Amino acid sequence: MLDRIQKSQSLIDAACKKLGRQINIMEVCGTHTVAIFRNGIRSTLPKRLKLLSGPGCPVCVTDQGYIDTVLQLADRDDCIIATYGDMVRVPGKDGSLETKRSKASVKVVLSSEDALQLAKDNPNKIIVFVAVGFETTAPATAVVVKEAAEANIDNFCILSGHKLVVPAMRALLSGKNNNIDAFLCPGHVSVIIGYGAFAEIVERFARPCVVAGFEPLQIIQGLSEICQQLSAGRAELKSVYSAAVTERGNTTAQEIIAECFEPADGYWRGLGEIEKSTLKLKDKYSRFDAFRRFDITEVPGEEMSGCRCGEVLCGLIEPAQCSLFEKSCTPRTPIGPCMVSSEGACAAWFKYGRERKSEQ
Repeated sequence: MLDRIQKSQSLIDAACKKLGRQINIMEVCGTHTVAIFRNGIRSTLPKRLKLLSGPGCPVCVTDQGYIDTVLQLADRDDCIIATYGDMVRVPGKDGSLETKRSKASVKVVLSSEDALQLAKDNPNKIIVFVAVGFETTAPATAVVVKEAAEANIDNFCILSGHKLVVPAMRALLSGKNNNIDAFLCPGHVSVIIGYGAFAEIVERFARPCVVAGFEPLQIIQGLSEICQQLSAGRAELKSVYSAAVTERGNTTAQEIIAECFEPADGYWRGLGEIEKSTLKLKDKYSRFDAFRRFDITEVPGEEMSGCRCGEVLCGLIEPAQCSLFEKSCTPRTPIGPCMVSSEGACAAWFKYGRERKSEQ
């Protein structure tokens, strides 16, 4: 394996020298960001190759307006908020779910099935499942919505914050960040949607898109493929994650999503409103839609004062360029979601940057 890594690194070096300019590659997935830091990959790359962290952390890209809506629902006496753990500490205008736990019913769940079980166990409360994530987690949410409908569990609903990756990539290249040369595409999402879903990015914007897994070899091979394409003046769609990703993806999961959800315009942190980039429940399942149940109109929210998470998610700045980073904003006292989530770029920069400093 070491030989293969070294060969890929040599190809990266040769391609960078041939191009003779800075190359900006965005890793869309938050898991890629963490894996790249954890394995010290950045330190092995040529100085002219710059990796940009993109909008691939589901907690991080969730708009501030959605967070504030969750906090408002947490104040209701008739609700129990069921959420994944990373969402608990994300700050809103009025604290966080963590700070509200002393007077509000907030339950951390490990799966959407756990949230549905809460509804079964608490028939006198309305369970609001904070349903965030990309195409990876949307099928599981769709499954429990169908189960709730079949079992007539009317005290269960979801606040859908599910998002679609490709529209965000399109939005970036349509004005937010035209300096992106190529994408290292997400592995987990690609298992569901297939690598073929990124064809429009290649065809419309002439940007290489390469799907990779999360082991060092996969990441290096993915970067090598991208650099070779750029040096040859090509833009192609490739996958080096053949063990898990096919061109068409998981059609069963896609069908489950399509049965329960439909694409809708939605708000993203840093990217604003993007056309048909979020998932909302179809009319046949509308009674499980928390937005409709509580007559909530989704509106964009403003980021916390001084927080530049939105710019980080668009690859416009690195976390260390934010004046709050490592000062008032730390994992203990997060101001923005990128410092909260385990997949957040700021959290990765904080953790692994400090580790490198301690080793010097």
